[in-house]
Order: sequence, then structure tokens, then C-alpha cells
Amino acid sequence: MGDITTLAVDAIVNAANEALLGGRGVDGAIHLAAGPGLLDECRGLDGCDTGEAKPTGGHDLLAQWVVHTVGPMWSGGGHGEAGLLASCYRRSLEVAVGLGARSVAFPAISTGAYGYPKEAAARIAVDTVRAFGHDHPSNIDEVVLVAFDDDDLDRYQALLARD
Repeated sequence: MGDITTLAVDAIVNAANEALLGGRGVDGAIHLAAGPGLLDECRGLDGCDTGEAKPTGGHDLLAQWVVHTVGPMWSGGGHGEAGLLASCYRRSLEVAVGLGARSVAFPAISTGAYGYPKEAAARIAVDTVRAFGHDHPSNIDEVVLVAFDDDDLDRYQALLARD
């Protein structure tokens, strides 16, 4: 549990909106902590589609890079939300591997303003990160799932404890 903007990892993942120009929640916190250079760099990226990921520098963060991904808005679960959310985690890891990152930290994507149910989102996060590690040998040594509160922490710990 902690503040993703203060972690000393190679890359942090930003749960961004499609414009990549800052917003609420973790997106706003990352932009604030990274300083104005992040917004300037994001302006040149021409946005990002849901389920995709794009990198920038970390600017004033401890992390060398920020991987921006756009999670799905929850619409009841029958509109491909699970596949799009899994794609956020997978694509972010692929981008991080391409950057040469050895450690990556993720927030809970889509569970704030986008309304994704937290239990389902946590399960997708854990399952997708595990599958990526098994299916794609890479130089990533550490993936951190950053909890926002005690309930998120308990949820991640329970999922990670299962085989």
C-alpha cells in the first residue's frame, strides 16, 4: 500500500484517460508529481486508445518512465471490459519490456472514476501479470500492484496467495 508516485521503480503505470493530458485520481497525482514536462511530452503522443499503452519519461518522478494506459469504463461487463482491462496490463508490461524496465508498478486500473468492480479488476490484474510472466520471459524482475487502501491490499494479498 502506498503512493505510486514515490516508488523507486523503473516504470510506473498511469491509469490515464484517452487524451493523456491529466485527469483525476492516480492520473492527476502522477501528472502533479512528475511536473509540467510530463504534460508537454504527453501532448505529442496524440492520445491513447482503451486497452493500449504508451510510454513517456518520468520527469520529476523517481521512476525513469511512465507507461500510460487507458482502462475501460465499466458498462455492466457485457461490452468487452474484461478483455480491455487485461490488455491494459499486458500492453503496459510489453511497453515496459521494450523500454528495458526491470521493475514496474501498477495502480488499480479502471476502479476509480471508471467504475470497474474492484474484486473483478484485481483478479484480472493478478491473473494477467502472472500469465505474462509465464508466457513472456523478460528482464522484469519485479511487478508491484499498488493498493490505495486496506481493502485493496487485502484483495491483492488474497489473490496473490492462491496457487
